[in-house]
Amino acid sequence: MSFSDLFDSGFKKRNESHFAAIVRVAMADGVITDDEKHFLDRLARNLNISETDYKSILKDYQSHPINPPVSYDHRLERLYDLVRMIHVDTIKGDPEMLLLKKIAVGLGFHAVNVKYIIDKALTLVHNGVDLDTFMDEIKNMNR
Repeated sequence: MSFSDLFDSGFKKRNESHFAAIVRVAMADGVITDDEKHFLDRLARNLNISETDYKSILKDYQSHPINPPVSYDHRLERLYDLVRMIHVDTIKGDPEMLLLKKIAVGLGFHAVNVKYIIDKALTLVHNGVDLDTFMDEIKNMNR
């Protein structure tokens, strides 16, 4: 096995874990709606998730660990994806919010301020901001 194979394998596993975390949010209410399915389809393509892996993750999404990115920017990107998934969901409630907070902590956000970060993130996504604006606004929250 070459060095590049090791890198590709680790990168693939992180993407699968990220995708599985988003599937967890989508499945919080026990159903994946058409809007969620379209979002998951797009995200799977963006994360290079194969059709076989896609089906496997949907079937057994809880077996994939949440691997927090080391970079704060990468954590924000993943949070953006997760919050967009929640925003797409037509049933918003306490179980999904609790799950989103747990996943955010799992991504490396501090439990003390995760509620504020999630609230701000939901507001930003609701207002339709792009990823760059989202990242800037969350970063400016901490100043």
